[in-house]
Amino acid sequence: MADFQAVEARLRRILEPYREQLSLTKEGPEGMVLELPGYEGRPWGYVAGTRIGKSYVSFHLMSVYTDPELMASMSAGLRRRMQGKSCFNFTKVDEPLFAELEKVTAKGIARHPEMVAAALAASPKRR
Repeated sequence: MADFQAVEARLRRILEPYREQLSLTKEGPEGMVLELPGYEGRPWGYVAGTRIGKSYVSFHLMSVYTDPELMASMSAGLRRRMQGKSCFNFTKVDEPLFAELEKVTAKGIARHPEMVAAALAASPKRR
């Protein structure tokens, strides 16, 4: 059986640098969630998170969904780990893919507030 705790711990380390600038709204043995300050609990406030499931560990990064350039910059290997539009699934620690995911995360989190602001401006009913 895979050591999902080790996988989640490694994925969590990718998000650690952003704990100060974002709101940590969930943290426990099952995973963690980071949201934009002031938008906690709202769908457009969700930035990134980890979650241990029954068959894999998920890493969610919403900016991949909202930024086509970010998606285009990812390798085929990392895209193969995707399920849905913003979720990556892993069953083991894969350092080359995690190193790439770390870079993608840095770019995505840097642009996330800008993407949320544009989305909210385009859809004033969501405020």
